[in-house]
This record gives sequence, structure tokens and C-alpha cells, in this order.
Amino acid sequence: MEEYVDIWDSEGQPTGKSCLKDEAHQKGWFHPTVHVWFYTASPALLLQKRGKLKQTYPELWDVSVAGHVSAGESILEGALREVKEEIGLDIQKIDLLPLDIRKNTNRFDNGITDCEFQHVFLVHLKTDVSQLQIQESEVDAVRLFSFEELKDCMLQKHPIYNIVPADMSYYQFVMDAVLKL
Repeated sequence: MEEYVDIWDSEGQPTGKSCLKDEAHQKGWFHPTVHVWFYTASPALLLQKRGKLKQTYPELWDVSVAGHVSAGESILEGALREVKEEIGLDIQKIDLLPLDIRKNTNRFDNGITDCEFQHVFLVHLKTDVSQLQIQESEVDAVRLFSFEELKDCMLQKHPIYNIVPADMSYYQFVMDAVLKL
């Protein structure tokens, strides 16, 4: 299925134009995405293992739910849709606690230049992880990571798990936000 995204300028403002997601990635055009982090009181963060067929960072552990906002869709609608698609949860807009909007650019060896405005949210996970229905075409697995485990991953010292090599301060930012709650 072809996926269309809205094109934004480098300041995070909609241009009124849209294109195929692949075209945005080929041309390095900014577009909106969502990052939804699910947390528990223990504290822990839900991470997903990216599918082995993903074009970027296959089989690495990443944000609970992430995805592109479809053309014409609001940020909140995109977040709710991605949560439903990737982990099978029906949440409400009120469940989404906005944390940040992060301007991010990644260039990959496969020709993708991903220029995003990532809308970052926190959601309290009230469902047992075993009850989540993962989207097998996108997600290989989900699991809760204690903050200690995630810190080991950030330092590349975890014996089993490898996380997406994002700016490690991003993971710390999310953990700090959970601790403030």
C-alpha cells in the first residue's frame, strides 16, 4: 500500500503539499512522525524489536510505537492509529501526554534521508504485555525494559539486546520524564 505524508518545511510548518513517503525519504523532505512511549510504574519502558525487513535499523529495539503521520491526518490521529496498528491497543487522545517535538535527520547507506519532526508522547501502559497484538509485518517482539537494562543498552553493555543507535540523550530524556510523573 502506498503511504502519503504531508511535507513540512525545515521550521516544522506544513507546506500544504504531500507526497509518497518513499519520495520524502529520497528527497530529504521534512514530514511529521509520532513516537509513543509506553511506561509502567516499576519504572519500565515498553520497547519493540523492529522487524527484520525494515529498511532502517532492522531487528534493533526501539520506541514502543513509532510511525509516519499520514497525509491529511492530525498528529493525535496518527498516534492513535499507529498504536492500534503496531501493538493492538485502543487508547484515547487523553491518554497521550505530549513530551516534545524533536527535529531529526538521519541519512542511511541505502539512500534514505529521513527528515522528521517527531512528536513524542508518553502513555501509561495498563495492559499486560502478553495481551498486546503486535503487527507482525513491522514488529518482531515487544518487551518491558527496566531503566537499568535500558541504560546498559545505551552504553552498549547489554549482553542480549541492542537498541537503535539514536542520540542516547533521547532515551535518557524519556526516562527522566517518566520519573517526573
